[in-house]
Amino acid sequence: MIITVASFKGGVGKTTTAIHLAGYLAKKGSTLLVDGDPNRSCLDWAEAGGLPFQTIDVMQLAKYAGKYEHTVIDTKARPDEKDLKVLATGCDLLVIPTTPDAMSLKATLKMLAALSELETDAYKILLTMIPPPPSHDGADAQKILTDNNLSVFKSQIRRYTAFKKAALHGLLVRETKDPYANQAWSDYQKFGKEIMR
Repeated sequence: MIITVASFKGGVGKTTTAIHLAGYLAKKGSTLLVDGDPNRSCLDWAEAGGLPFQTIDVMQLAKYAGKYEHTVIDTKARPDEKDLKVLATGCDLLVIPTTPDAMSLKATLKMLAALSELETDAYKILLTMIPPPPSHDGADAQKILTDNNLSVFKSQIRRYTAFKKAALHGLLVRETKDPYANQAWSDYQKFGKEIMR
């Protein structure tokens, strides 16, 4: 399975999603994480050596292609139309993370409009950085997207500082010393299970 994570807007948890999806898939079989973001965020995260999967630069992909059961690709933010076409047709599933705020949702809708012109439907939206109760932002955003017949994961990724600690120490969130580490990891487990169904 090849899964690409892409977004028209930065700061929506794209790299965090790619890292944790690869972490989930690594428990199911050999997994490769490909860093296609010029910021090299995945490679920086992996530098400490605490991740349970191989992480490579996109320029090394030819060497590793076909050697892993699962491949997760992190991409640059705001892919242009040509890049988007390659991304959409070069994977089994395109995961589009978005936060529930208006600007992120607007950017996601622009991306979906571009995808519809490419006549592809192999994508699904993941709501990320959901604020805690009493906020209803996550549920409201999910309703807006589903009411517009858009493909959205039921799972949502809640906002936890444990993710920042994970990035800082080069670990999956489940390995961090944080009281909410297990809850944060459980969000990605639910998301991973939805993909594997």
